[in-house]
Amino acid sequence: MRKSMLKSLVLSAVATGSLWMAGPADAAVQVNPIPNLSDNFIKGADVSMLPEMESLGAKFYDTDGTQMDELQIMKNHGINWIRLRIWNDPKAGPGGGGNTDEARAIAMTKRAHALGLKVLIDFHYSDWWADPGKQVTPKAWEKHSKEQLVKDVHDYTAKVVRDFQQAGCEPEMIQIGNEVKSGMLWPIGKLPSNDKDKAFSELLNAGLKAVRETAPNVKLMVHLPDGGDNAFYRSFFDSITQNGVKDYDIIGLSYYPFWHGTLDQLQANLNDISARYQKDVIVVETAFGYTNENFDKQKNCYGPAEEQIGGFRSTVQGQASGLRAVMERLANVPGGRGTGMFYWEPDWYAVDGAGWKTGEGNEWDNLAMFDKNGKALDSWEVFTKVSDKNGKAVAAVLHLHIGRAVCGRW
Repeated sequence: MRKSMLKSLVLSAVATGSLWMAGPADAAVQVNPIPNLSDNFIKGADVSMLPEMESLGAKFYDTDGTQMDELQIMKNHGINWIRLRIWNDPKAGPGGGGNTDEARAIAMTKRAHALGLKVLIDFHYSDWWADPGKQVTPKAWEKHSKEQLVKDVHDYTAKVVRDFQQAGCEPEMIQIGNEVKSGMLWPIGKLPSNDKDKAFSELLNAGLKAVRETAPNVKLMVHLPDGGDNAFYRSFFDSITQNGVKDYDIIGLSYYPFWHGTLDQLQANLNDISARYQKDVIVVETAFGYTNENFDKQKNCYGPAEEQIGGFRSTVQGQASGLRAVMERLANVPGGRGTGMFYWEPDWYAVDGAGWKTGEGNEWDNLAMFDKNGKALDSWEVFTKVSDKNGKAVAAVLHLHIGRAVCGRW
């Protein structure tokens, strides 16, 4: 290969973050420290599936094969927060997805606090999954007017927070709605709207106000998908700001590189919105594949095509490298505004019955951080190694695949 061509490929790989980093053969995974990562950086995981999995017989093992509580395994590897979703009444919906109700969230919060972990509670305001494609009003509220729905959100949120307090486990952070790009509580709170987003903003403000009144020390988050789409974030937050939605602390982003743009687009968005709205930013959902295999009959949502788009190999090392890359981008947000990251459902390996929907399987099993038998992957080491100030930086060696340079090791 001519030197000029090699130089061009190297520069292209560096520009796109597509270097495969190589290192000592005796190390399980190679992870360079992040020099400017705060000691208080949130290293979190959404583990909402865990109670359902445990009820179906799931077992978890640390990297050395020792069976133990999954929360303890995560703590062993540097996790300091967990995230838990709440559905109003899972029995009124299609079921599955962990059947994540208030009672389970309270029990899990107690377990987490007993281990010294902090907790983020994710209100979906639905009886099942709420996301950009669906924000279904809970069955108990489905015939209510806008005014009644505003009251429902306020009173329900305050009631749940008080229940946590009475149980002695007030969470440290709460998000009002989940990935609310298309609004919440359809059809009244649906976006885009004909009322300049006023009904949606009233619903959002009702939840925020309920938490502020009931638990003033709890941090508040507004959460959107599409973490690399700055134009969308500006449009959304400009609109709700104009409608008086201002009393929250954190902008949460979902960022899956195989769906939500490049790391450079993520960085540009993080930098802009943290400064523009004077809020901290957290990547509250992310994940990377450790294999392209499927371990049940449910088609996975991640495979070879997503591996190519995302730019990180579907290996244990690639998973660790991707996570380090996201944490580094957060650490680089000016003013220390990039305060943390949560991995979405690292525990969700294939367990019979623990499907995304009742009667169906697990589309996430190759994005977990446990293998098909529940053993922790070596990629968990990323959470401690990024903070190891005495860790040695691994020299980069470029492995080029014609047509695309592929990330593999940090």
